[in-house]
Amino acid sequence: MSEQNAAIKPYVIGLDLGGTNSVFGIVDARGEIKATTAIKTGGYEKVEDYVAASVEALQVIIDQVGGIEKIKSMGIGAPNGNFYNGTIEFAPNLPWAHDGIVPLAKLFSDALGIPVALTNDANAAAIGEMVYGVARGMKNFIVITLGTGVGSGIVVNGQLLYGHDGFAGELGHVTMVRGEEGRICGCGRTGCLECYCSATGVARTARELLSKSDRPSLLREMDPEKITSLDVSIAAGKGDELAKEIYEFTGKMLGEACADFAAFSSPEAFIFFGGMVKAGELIMKPIREAYDAHVLKIFKGKAQFLVSGLDGASAAVLGASAIGWEIQ
Repeated sequence: MSEQNAAIKPYVIGLDLGGTNSVFGIVDARGEIKATTAIKTGGYEKVEDYVAASVEALQVIIDQVGGIEKIKSMGIGAPNGNFYNGTIEFAPNLPWAHDGIVPLAKLFSDALGIPVALTNDANAAAIGEMVYGVARGMKNFIVITLGTGVGSGIVVNGQLLYGHDGFAGELGHVTMVRGEEGRICGCGRTGCLECYCSATGVARTARELLSKSDRPSLLREMDPEKITSLDVSIAAGKGDELAKEIYEFTGKMLGEACADFAAFSSPEAFIFFGGMVKAGELIMKPIREAYDAHVLKIFKGKAQFLVSGLDGASAAVLGASAIGWEIQ
């Protein structure tokens, strides 16, 4: 982008489209978020209604920076986002994109009158880390997002890995437990990493361990169906042995998975972010230990294990905005 164009249109819009909230940011060329707004993602049966509500919310902050003529473009990070087609495809957590293919980039472009690009939400987070976070200067790394699900953004030789159809890098859906013992995943398969190492997976592990024994635990004071990964983290922080075992189990599986991931891209670093990384060493220590125990010898000791220094929403908004700058 030329300096002249930057002066004429100095901002882009970044959208972090999550299963619960959609967070919009207007970002300048230095990565400073000038204004933000948000709406609830759900509650709209039709994507047209979602886009209309988004544009209405956006108009307020667009006016704050001088109007749409100051906006160069828009970038979107979304679940099941296809960079090549600008579509969201069969996203299980989006009511208006659950059962088909939604041309979201085109709908926003038509509504706002600016170019719009879209990618997977974890890919957007990876771009955010590469441009503004702990991955600055790195050309080979894997971002793993630990939230409601397990997402991943893979950067190889300085470029995001998309594959031929735009959907490469679904590491949350590698099979970790085969056969009838595998947990059923929202994707329709069984034994996926996401079933065990997401926030919902941690809660699921807690319920299983509580049901299989009478061991004392602070978690027994709660309704099992209402236990969250945060509850497990708090209990573990208080020394609860069963809660610590849950994180040990989770971290061990993640570390084993990362040992396999190293074999195909030899990353400089694995970067973790999302609500679950707030558990700190409770989860990071077993990840590192399991990785060291299982990784191929030629990769041993080469990868860093880092926690994102960016706020989760900001990383995704900034990453999405970076995609916007790349639109010609």
